[in-house]
Amino acid sequence: MSDVSTDLIEASGLGLEAAKRITGEALNGADDGELFVEYKQTEGLVFDNGRLKAANYDTSQGFGLRAVAGEAAGYAHAGDISEAALKRAADAVSAVKSGHSGAYAAAPTRTNQALYSDANPLGSPSFEDKVKLLQEIDAYARQKDPRVRQVTASLSGQWQVVDILRADGHRVRDVRPLVRLNISVIAGNDDRQESGMFGCGGREAFDQFIDPQNWQAGVDEALRQALVNLEAVPAPAGTMDVVLGAGWPGILLHEAVGHGLEGDFNRKKTSAFAGLMGERVAAPGVTIVDDGTIPDRRGSLSIDDEGTPSSRTVLIEDGILKGYMQDRQNARLMGMEPTGNGRRQSYAHIPMPRMTNTVMMNGDKDPQEILESVKDGIYAVSFGGGQVDITSGKFVFSCTEAYRVENGKIGAPVKGAMLIGNGPDALTRVTMIGNDMKLDPGLGTCGKQGQGVPVGVGQPSMRINALTVGGTAV
Repeated sequence: MSDVSTDLIEASGLGLEAAKRITGEALNGADDGELFVEYKQTEGLVFDNGRLKAANYDTSQGFGLRAVAGEAAGYAHAGDISEAALKRAADAVSAVKSGHSGAYAAAPTRTNQALYSDANPLGSPSFEDKVKLLQEIDAYARQKDPRVRQVTASLSGQWQVVDILRADGHRVRDVRPLVRLNISVIAGNDDRQESGMFGCGGREAFDQFIDPQNWQAGVDEALRQALVNLEAVPAPAGTMDVVLGAGWPGILLHEAVGHGLEGDFNRKKTSAFAGLMGERVAAPGVTIVDDGTIPDRRGSLSIDDEGTPSSRTVLIEDGILKGYMQDRQNARLMGMEPTGNGRRQSYAHIPMPRMTNTVMMNGDKDPQEILESVKDGIYAVSFGGGQVDITSGKFVFSCTEAYRVENGKIGAPVKGAMLIGNGPDALTRVTMIGNDMKLDPGLGTCGKQGQGVPVGVGQPSMRINALTVGGTAV
């Protein structure tokens, strides 16, 4: 395995000289492009209702070859890393250069940053110990409360190695671990039952996540959420002030605002933020960054999938639009610099501008002060699924844990609350920002154009005035 991590192209049997020659010929006359070679190991175990339900292990490898010509890109990929397969891919992507004569873009700057070691997290603990851990999680949850009816726990891990070669000979490599623990609890009273969930993970080994003190705290949290939801009353509907909790509720900003700040949507003028650079797009005090350099986070990378070093990109500063997240193609077409946000799901996918860890920075308000300022509203602590229209900015998000707030006090939990609004408009309605910013525990996977990539979110508590709440109360 160490050979794979140190020299993926050579270890594949393709050979570096052949890879350089074929890639150089294929990209001659193109504006940009690269050979992306990937090796990946994935493992997943699911324990459900007292027994091991699934155990999966997979090893995959392959390459993707891309040629960029203006706004077009030719892309070919194969699971066979060989000279013959690369030649066939080169013939396919060369078609995009027909009638085009480009000047190959300069290579990304190099970096000495390496967020992760070559260590593979999948080897420890052993398979048997992982199964035993999931059994312990199940037993612990069931003995905590007689109302527990079902427990589902899963462990998953991934070890990815990438090797990126450009036509100019520039070459970079990266090793990326990724692990995750999920716990779901269903509790019931008579005919009613509700669920609670806890998840955590990051780009590191399993050690801290499977420490008994930590996984027991995770079970306690999932159970707490399920029991809270058992007491929930139907959510009210109408226009009201909303307080978002710190951490995971940043997923609303990720979806409702973050996608609209990706370079491709703005270049094509399909984003609600298109053409607004330098203008006020949010309330004073709102500062949002995308930071792929935070160690161990799900969205963090030493380099992106084009070889550009990850960076901390200020998107909105004190309410003013300052930047977009860029891959190399969109940055060049927009006359901007790449920001290290060119990401792809695997060798079978073309890179595009994607978020890494998207975070709203701290304000100066105590979270309790924010809650006490609300006369009649909703306190949203956790979210489930959501949808957003990039062009209009309209979003709909379901709350998995939320409470009524009346006269500054947290009241009954509510069930079925939906937050409905417009991302750019919601940013202007932010009136109070807390000083309690935290990152999510390592849950996020972001979808775009059929590709999923791991991401992180974070934010402090904040108040948004006059947001539409869809409820179930009659």
